[in-house]
Amino acid sequence: MLYNKSMDMGLIEYLRDSSREENGLRVVHQAALREAARRGGVSPLEAEIACLEAGMVPARYQRNVGTLGAQGQLRLLRSCVGVCGLGGLGGHVAELLARYGVGRLILVDGDVFEENNLNRQLLCRESDLGRPKAERAAERVREVNSSLQVLALQITVTPENVTRVFSEAEVVVDALDNVPSRLALEEGCSRLGIPLVHGAIAGHAGQVMTVYPGDPGVAELYRDAGERGVELVEGNPPPTPALVAALQVQEAVKVLCGGETLRNGFLFLDTSTNLFQFIPLEEGGTR
Repeated sequence: MLYNKSMDMGLIEYLRDSSREENGLRVVHQAALREAARRGGVSPLEAEIACLEAGMVPARYQRNVGTLGAQGQLRLLRSCVGVCGLGGLGGHVAELLARYGVGRLILVDGDVFEENNLNRQLLCRESDLGRPKAERAAERVREVNSSLQVLALQITVTPENVTRVFSEAEVVVDALDNVPSRLALEEGCSRLGIPLVHGAIAGHAGQVMTVYPGDPGVAELYRDAGERGVELVEGNPPPTPALVAALQVQEAVKVLCGGETLRNGFLFLDTSTNLFQFIPLEEGGTR
């Protein structure tokens, strides 16, 4: 259960007494929030929600509210986002969502780290080789933002399990590396009635789009594609997944908090030629 206004007002008074004004905001620092949670018998996440509901801002989100606003930050803390694939894209996505303050994260990947992951995967250190990616992702999220609720699953998504895995998510980020799993994920999100934020990379190029149920999306984009993309030939240099993942996270936040998403088409980018272009997409292929 998440915090609601009917809870002990003593918690709110303690937060207010512990707050201080910084740049026009009443800010509460983490130590006070944790003490308030202890006194109120609630979780740290519930204490952060209570803080924002009472017109104060947890210090860790102080630099978010200038763009999100306090209500936007509150919306994120109450949200649940799924991340499918925790490699080059998904590792960055999970970390950025944690720093944004998305209250609940469902992190899914069936693989373990290999040496070829070391060049680009944020979660992968030499000491992590052989470790499950989902396990390391959950660990990293808790290191970054221990208030959040994290469910990490070391599984591969299939047409049979995708709706069960992401049944509580409000949006899912596609950070996969093969077409069959992407198609299963898109179909599952459609059945759940939730948006999917797709991202893919190859060499210095990448693409991002947000697909709502009924939109032309991944199935149209990969209509004539094989199981794997050209990234096996062109490789994945370190900057590309970081850039595409950042765009995916921003799309997910716009889905949750409002904003113009990359819908009914995809943003194609190529940093080797400084190309950033939105390409419309309709059923049957690109226009």
